[in-house]
Amino acid sequence: MRFPCGVKRELPVLYSLSPMVLRAGQDEERVLVMGILNVTPDSFYGGSRTFLSAGAAERALRMVDEGADVIDIGGESTRPGSRPVPPEVEMERVLPAIEAIRRRSEIPISIDTRKATVAREALARGASVVNDVSALRFDPELAAVVAEGGASVILMHMQGEPETMQVAPSYAEVVSEVVAFLTARVEAAIAAGIPRARILVDPGIGFGKRLEDNLALLRGLPRLRSLGCPIVVGLSRKRFLGDLQGGLAVEERLEGTIAANAVAVVNGADVLRVHDVKEGRRTADVARRLRPLSLH
Repeated sequence: MRFPCGVKRELPVLYSLSPMVLRAGQDEERVLVMGILNVTPDSFYGGSRTFLSAGAAERALRMVDEGADVIDIGGESTRPGSRPVPPEVEMERVLPAIEAIRRRSEIPISIDTRKATVAREALARGASVVNDVSALRFDPELAAVVAEGGASVILMHMQGEPETMQVAPSYAEVVSEVVAFLTARVEAAIAAGIPRARILVDPGIGFGKRLEDNLALLRGLPRLRSLGCPIVVGLSRKRFLGDLQGGLAVEERLEGTIAANAVAVVNGADVLRVHDVKEGRRTADVARRLRPLSLH
């Protein structure tokens, strides 16, 4: 990918470690696809869940075959209304899965966690990215773990906490507020010793957002490029897509996801976080060619 305002720098670790990108000889404009793998009993979409480490490895390998560039593993659901789980429980879920995948593949692994202890152990077992929905605010020790581990970090915007974030969220101008928040969190990460080249940002679609906020953020993605960091968008099968179609259940939201992912890529997304990798890969490859020249 290229960066706005004349910024030129090395690609984040997420990019440089991707054997899928390197083997395919892709250019720097490739949109990456992050496959979601939840080792939880309560994530909102059952199709992303698995409970055995061997099953996690098999699913990850299928995602690689379908075009995934990175696998995002989570052991704690952050769906609306969810409650935190102890780090010991989270590690019992994710660490065997990471080890099983790493024994069979070099695919980059992202650990979806807010906790320093979980991230430290995940990085020690082969993860290279920390995907933190709290943008390094939940655990004050997490920034140091990322910096010392040489990992990349995804900083996401969220209003409130997962348990309460959908209780009357409110914004005066959501895009401006999200840009301001992410600007501050990028600066905080850099101050903690994380190089800018290892920082990605996520506007947090569905995390403390109303329907109109989600739509405004999708339309306003080009404004996030002023941050000079790759943009991660995760909207796969989320509730607002069902609401746009009369209240479709999560199992019926694939077509809406494809349409919204295409809009996200056209508007500047660099990484799509998806449940359905094959469809996400094909969507990304076509939609990237439809971007306005101003976003290339």
